[in-house]
Parts: sequence; C-alpha cells; structure tokens
Amino acid sequence: MSLHPKAIPPVPEETSRVARAAFPKSNIYLQIRDTLGSIYVDEDFADLFSVKGQPAQSPWRLALICVMQYMENLSDRQAADAVRGRIDWKYALSLPLEDSGFDFSVLSEFRKRLIEGGSEELLLNRILEQLREKGLLKGHKRQRTDSTHILAAIRPLNRLETLGETFRAALNSLAVVAPDWLAKRLRKDWFDLYGRRVENYRLPKLDSEREALGNQMGKDGFGLLKKIYAKNAPELLRMIPAVETLRQVWIQQFHAPIDEKVKWRSPSDMPPSTIAIHSPYDVEAHYSSKRSVNWVGYKAHVTEIWDEDSPHFITHVHTTLSTVTDETVVEPIHQALSEKLLKPEEHLMDLGYVTAGHLVSSQENYGVELIGPVRSDPSWQAKHHPKFANSNFQIDWEKQVAICPLRHQSKGWVEKNDSKGQPIINIRFSQYNCGTCPSRSRCTRAKTEPRGLTIHTKQEYIALHSRREIQHTPEFLRTYNQRAGIEGTISQGVRRSALRQSRYIGLAKTHLQHIFMAVGLNLCRLDAWLNGVPLAPSRYSRFMILKPKTS
Repeated sequence: MSLHPKAIPPVPEETSRVARAAFPKSNIYLQIRDTLGSIYVDEDFADLFSVKGQPAQSPWRLALICVMQYMENLSDRQAADAVRGRIDWKYALSLPLEDSGFDFSVLSEFRKRLIEGGSEELLLNRILEQLREKGLLKGHKRQRTDSTHILAAIRPLNRLETLGETFRAALNSLAVVAPDWLAKRLRKDWFDLYGRRVENYRLPKLDSEREALGNQMGKDGFGLLKKIYAKNAPELLRMIPAVETLRQVWIQQFHAPIDEKVKWRSPSDMPPSTIAIHSPYDVEAHYSSKRSVNWVGYKAHVTEIWDEDSPHFITHVHTTLSTVTDETVVEPIHQALSEKLLKPEEHLMDLGYVTAGHLVSSQENYGVELIGPVRSDPSWQAKHHPKFANSNFQIDWEKQVAICPLRHQSKGWVEKNDSKGQPIINIRFSQYNCGTCPSRSRCTRAKTEPRGLTIHTKQEYIALHSRREIQHTPEFLRTYNQRAGIEGTISQGVRRSALRQSRYIGLAKTHLQHIFMAVGLNLCRLDAWLNGVPLAPSRYSRFMILKPKTS
C-alpha cells in the first residue's frame, strides 16, 4: 500500500446541507469537526506506508474512524457500515453522500501498521495538541491516576484444558505449515482427544482420571516435541509460534521425562504467575488477583486532568501485564507526561502507587508532588506496642546512630541494597542493652539477637514518616478525596467502550485499543463541555439516600 499525502478536503456542500437539515441542533460528530477540524492529517502517518504500490485509504480518515468506532463500541463491520450509511460520520470525514466506503478489513490492517510503526501514542498526542492550540486544554497542573483490570480476549482455562488446547493449537499450526510431515507421525487417538476444543465438561471428573489424562497429554506432547527437534526434522517446524508455546507450557507443567515416564507438576511446583502461560492463544495474558477480583489479562492505568475550569481530559493511558504492580508505573507515567509537556505539579494517586522512593524521586526528577497515602507500618510492634515501632526510634543521621525509646544507642549501621536493589540501612543494637531490657518482649521477638531496624535512606525515611503523619489530617483528605473522580472516568470507559474487555490478542493491540478509547472519551467530554452538560453526580440507591448524615 502506498501513501501520497493530500490536503484535507472541506466537507462537501451537499453533505453539509443534508447533515444540517438532519441535525438542526448539531450532534457530537458535527461539533467535533466544526471545533477541531480533521484532528489528524495524512502526513502524521506517512512513515507507515510505502511510496509505491496500490493507493491506501486516507490514514487521517482511518484514524478518526477508529476513534469514532470506540466512542460507540462498534465492531469493524459496524464501523465500516457507519461510514457508508451515516450522514454525521460522512460530515466528520469530509465524504460525499454517495461514497460507498471500504471493506471492514482495512481497519485491522491500519491498526497493524500503527503497532508495527510504533505510532500508537501519536493518536492521543495529536488531539491533546489540538485541544491546547484551541485553548480548550487550559491547565494540567493537577492530575489523577487509577488502574483497572482488563480481561483478555480468550476463554479462561484450567490446567487440563490448557494442556489440551496448547497441544491442539500446535497440531493445527503444523497441519498448515507441514501437513505431509505431520500426517506421517499422527496417532489415531489424537483425533478423538484433540480434534475439537477441549472443554472441562467433557473431561473426567475424578482426580485420578484427570491426572492420568494430564500425564497422557504430557507424553503426547513430549513425543511430538522430540520429533520436531530431531536432527532430520525441518528447521521451519521449530520456528512455528505454537510449537514454541507448546515447548514452554510443557516445561512449566511437567517434570522432564525419565525413562519415557511423564510426571505432571503439582500446583505448588508450578512457576509464578508472572511467567506462567494460561492460554496458548495469548501468552502475554497472565493470571492476577487484586482484592476480590481475579482475572486473566492485563491492567490499564488512566491519567486525567482534574481542573474545575476545563474538561477532565485523559492525558495518558499506560497498559501493562496484569502482574505488574502499580508502583512500578509511576516513573513511566511521569516520563510520558513530561515528554508531552503535560507534567503535573500535583499528582493524585492511591496507596498502591505511592512509596517512599516515589515521594522523593517524583519531586527530584520531575518536580511532581505525589498526593496519596502510604502504607502504614506493617510490623507487629506498630500494631500491638506502638511505643516500640520504628517511627519512635530517633535517627541521628550525622552520627549514624539510632536511639530507642529507652534512650539506648545503636551499635551497628550498615548501608546496603535490598532484594529489589533499593538502598536501605540496617541498624543493630547491642546485646548488652537489649538482653537486660525490661521491655524486650514488647520490642523484639528474637530470643537471643538484639533489636534490629531496617529503614530507608534519609530523604525517603523523612518523606515516608512525614506522609504518615499528615495523611489522616482533614486538609490532606480534602485534597486526596478528589482522586476518587478518576473512578468515574473508568466507569465511563467501561459503559461506553467496554474498557475492561480486550478485543484483541496481545499487550500491544490491547494498548492501542485503550488509546482509541482515551481519544474517544476526550471527544465526548469536549462535546459535553461545549454544550454545558454538567458532570454527573455520584449515584446512590434510594435506600442509601435515607442514611442519616453524620456531622
């Protein structure tokens, strides 16, 4: 496909006349076109196309169509039909009324080009630039972030189903790439076992029978892998993605065969969820759990502006594997916002994001103040004997000593890195003081060793304890409570664009989906702002409205 960028054509006169007659009070697509124009231009996507070959559809139109598609949660077929049949879409896209549109597969091919060209972020960045130029994005000094779970576009499988489906996927791929090679090495019972989708209700119910079937699947898989990796086997077979997935799953699920005997691993011997493959059809989708929610898929972090004088535009979307903790994305989010020239001065985040290290590094590296609670001291001393919690030990940073509540000084001070590579300080008290201390049982549970402290470095220690002191004050809570508004954005994404359900396979495609959603929600918020639509209040059930208000 080739691209020769062209100037954005005006809305055809007849399209404009019919659209104005059909929508005398305008509608969201007419208003967006009148306010922001085309948003994108062909030059934005020139690097994604060749200069030779069959002419491609105008990429500025395809990008806008993908955005409008997610504004209404349409499939590719429905979006292509809307281009052909809807007057308001034709108005937004500068198309004549008789335009017959295109085949829906063009949208999938365009998304593929965006991912391969690394142009996903351009879609959101362009609209933010347009909003800034039009004076609609007035401020960004206070922003807020929250995350939500994303279900992968696969069927959740148990361990036995995973084995059967992984082997079936490998057989199907081999049947396409090397049918003759596979036909000579098939076993007749494989057609009964793997000929159709493996579903739990068809599998044995007794544990002993399920284990026997799992071991049989393991033996079949190892037998096929042995033939694939034989010296005389075509090298092409080992390059098939489904075969590599089969190899990885069999390593995770089984012990190496001894004397052709296969042993299925026990659940306690399985690899951690961060690397365990739960489906052969999306190897990046991992199992995760957060509070009462268990899912297989991904996680999305949404950042938006919180300003009373402008719409709450989404400034960034960060999609990660489901097993990535919230605290690890703080640095990438700040880096991305800084590159967009949308770095906030205050960033409201919940407890999962805020750590002692981030309180310091965000301020030092980006000039961003994190506003959010930190975890309370988890030690048993803090819960049962607060007087002997870490926070009640005085730290003399110049002399490098700690003083316990009974005024005894420490005797050891060692700076080192913890298991995650973060700098910490280990402090030890003397056995002489701790051994005869009348409060020993309230201070330490060690039978013979003296009390020890593990603390952060000076700046982090001070920031952590300062935040613990102020995070329950009315002033702090008044500001932090504004973070809850981001949950309304996630709710809007779920209700309008099915945010929590991925349409596509893989992290990259899921992230692109979230970018389209973010742009679409920004356009919806712009339209509401221009039409004076107020923000929806929090919903309460009729019963909860009757709850007496506390003073």
